[in-house]
Amino acid sequence: MSMPIDVAPQTDLRYPVGRFQPIADPTPADRETWITEIEQLPATLRDAVAGLNDEQLDTRYRPGGWTVRQVVHHLADSHLNCYQRYRLALTENAPVIKPYNEAAWAELPDAKSAPIEPSLSLLAGLHTRWVFLLRTLSEADRQLTFKHPERGEMRLDFTTGLYAWHCRHHLAHIRNLRERQGW
Repeated sequence: MSMPIDVAPQTDLRYPVGRFQPIADPTPADRETWITEIEQLPATLRDAVAGLNDEQLDTRYRPGGWTVRQVVHHLADSHLNCYQRYRLALTENAPVIKPYNEAAWAELPDAKSAPIEPSLSLLAGLHTRWVFLLRTLSEADRQLTFKHPERGEMRLDFTTGLYAWHCRHHLAHIRNLRERQGW
């Protein structure tokens, strides 16, 4: 039985769970917490958007921010890219990855107006595979890196913590909007 991801509302609409705070030497317990958060995202995201109509899905979570619909599609885009980066790091020596312009992707027609169900389904399958992979990594695997052209070298262990935060971050955007709007 899994526990829902805790995303207590905060006052900062842009960073409702705070900015990412990396842990230099994560413990096995830290890693398991992160993997569990990644594992739970598809179900908790589905719950967070349950019952929203198109007008609500097209509401921005903050002034100048994305709509709920764009956030859902962004999670699928971002996590698919991250999973690919893990696989590259596990099969190549510190590969240089290709970043993508997430803001531009969020403005594409499918991100702005497509139904969210395909992205919810994609996340369910993707996270099942990703979590399986994460739970099979050795200590040496977790230390492998990829090179981000803008962020530099990124260790898989660090990236797991970053994406667990990413799950909490965007869930809080949606949940806090629902709370503020009384949805």
